[in-house]
Amino acid sequence: MNSKEGRGEEGSDSSDALTIGFLPRLLVRVIDVRPEEMRALGWSWLYIFSVLFSYYILRPIRDEMGVAGGVENLQWLFTGTLLGMLVINPPFAALVARLPRVKFIAVSYRFFLANLLLFALLLHVATAEQNIWIGRLFFIWLSVFNLFVVSIFWAMMVDVFDAEQGKRLFGFIAAGATLGGIVGSILTASLARQVAPTYLLLISALLLEAAVFCVARLAKLSDALHQSPTAQFEERPIGGSAFSGLSHALSSSYLINVSGFILLFAITSTFLYFQQAEIAKQSFIDRGARTAFFARVDLWVNILTLGAQLFLTGRVLRWFGVAVTLAALPLLSIVGFGALALAPTITVLVVYQVARRASNFAFARPTREVLFTVVPREDKYKAKSFIDTVVYRLGDQVGAWSYAGLRMFGLGMNGIAIVAVPISLLWLLNGLWLGRRQQLLETGAAPRPMPAPAVR
Repeated sequence: MNSKEGRGEEGSDSSDALTIGFLPRLLVRVIDVRPEEMRALGWSWLYIFSVLFSYYILRPIRDEMGVAGGVENLQWLFTGTLLGMLVINPPFAALVARLPRVKFIAVSYRFFLANLLLFALLLHVATAEQNIWIGRLFFIWLSVFNLFVVSIFWAMMVDVFDAEQGKRLFGFIAAGATLGGIVGSILTASLARQVAPTYLLLISALLLEAAVFCVARLAKLSDALHQSPTAQFEERPIGGSAFSGLSHALSSSYLINVSGFILLFAITSTFLYFQQAEIAKQSFIDRGARTAFFARVDLWVNILTLGAQLFLTGRVLRWFGVAVTLAALPLLSIVGFGALALAPTITVLVVYQVARRASNFAFARPTREVLFTVVPREDKYKAKSFIDTVVYRLGDQVGAWSYAGLRMFGLGMNGIAIVAVPISLLWLLNGLWLGRRQQLLETGAAPRPMPAPAVR
């Protein structure tokens, strides 16, 4: 055991004892957590709970603002989101290169926190007409915020835990995200008609500061978790170039295929998102009712996801491996889009959307993060951030403009669903290749990807 843990310093104070209390004994057996992992697992869980609680307060507000600004304009908002990702990635990579892990994460989160306070002020003083344009800007900003804060979290997870630990623990950690989403959705659904968005934004900002506190606690436990006196290197600057995330992501066949998996996921998700927006606009006139509807959809997705993450994710990964688990969501998408092509009804769409999102959060997302446990440390933050944000939003962009183009050619919901089936089949093959490659890299049967020389 690490000497710090033996001395009873940072790793064993009263606040960490409270963290252990998050895990009932039965749950400890269910998720197969080891004693030396419990404190790090608890703070990781609280960290992502705070981040997703913050985001799900804001998500229904964003979706309502997107509908209010015109469903026909959504593709332009997705374009703005991609541009935002391209602008923010180099400064983030520069922070990663120059600052220790705790500091660059704190700076990133507090930057978004300051943005939230500014939006709260603008919404408070703006006129109704100005609110439309503020809403469009907020839609773009939150779409950038969401991917960045979650990507940073998972980058820290694949830095703190190895592949074997990830397969056992990432499902339970993801359950913290789901519970945060449930609580955030309930809060917004309950208060959307009575409370101005300004006050909800302030609550969200406080939760981001809570996440920064969790990062500091988790970082102090990293060396104890690794049981190595050399683990403190993790709090030294990583170094490299501000553009190495891009260069590394494009120079590794493994990372290129990870990008392909995320790109295809985003394209198909955007198709469903646009269909949901059209249905909501037709079904609800009142803005508060639309916001509450989006929150209720989020709530049901998160409730279904939570049980799977707590009791199934780890087991499925151990039983079937990374390849099969990654392939499950593309397979579901083939079936779901096929069902929409045969019966393009609201009921089929909603059932498929809920099942798809729950499957993504419960199985695909935790498994996708295991893919990054076998890449160099610099790529865990820089290349991962580029892939999770720019590549993801590029997929949104392709999906948004493809959807608009297909509609221009007269395709309805069933026609777009037919187009999505072969896309999902390609995605399925990509997931199977990635899972097998990850296993080879983890076991040492294939050489791990080496970072390309930094461009200085």
